[in-house]
Amino acid sequence: MKLQIIQPQEVEVFYILPAIRSGMAAAMKKQGMSQKDIAGLLCVQESTISQYLSSKRAAEVKFNDHINKEIAAAVKRIKTKSDLVRETQNILAMAKSEKILCRVHESVADLPAGCDVCFLRA
Repeated sequence: MKLQIIQPQEVEVFYILPAIRSGMAAAMKKQGMSQKDIAGLLCVQESTISQYLSSKRAAEVKFNDHINKEIAAAVKRIKTKSDLVRETQNILAMAKSEKILCRVHESVADLPAGCDVCFLRA
């Protein structure tokens, strides 16, 4: 039985954002940063970083090579909270445009076939 997650924004909050943070944490760790410093930059607890790095959290979503490369490039630009928000929003936009959001949404919610609600314009 699928969850009653209806809104695309819920998918972003519960699945996509944690996956982005997890990817960022892995890229920062690869650069030699400590978990404490990573936690400070990503504005999360150090225990959260530990769970990201051990795949105990945010392991459901796998990004394609393009987005993984963008995440790796983005972490090099993150020095402030504003940088974090900007880079995260850019990656969220990519996840949406590459229909990763749709793929996850379809996997967790009971949506009608051919749903394109994430792409409706006002």
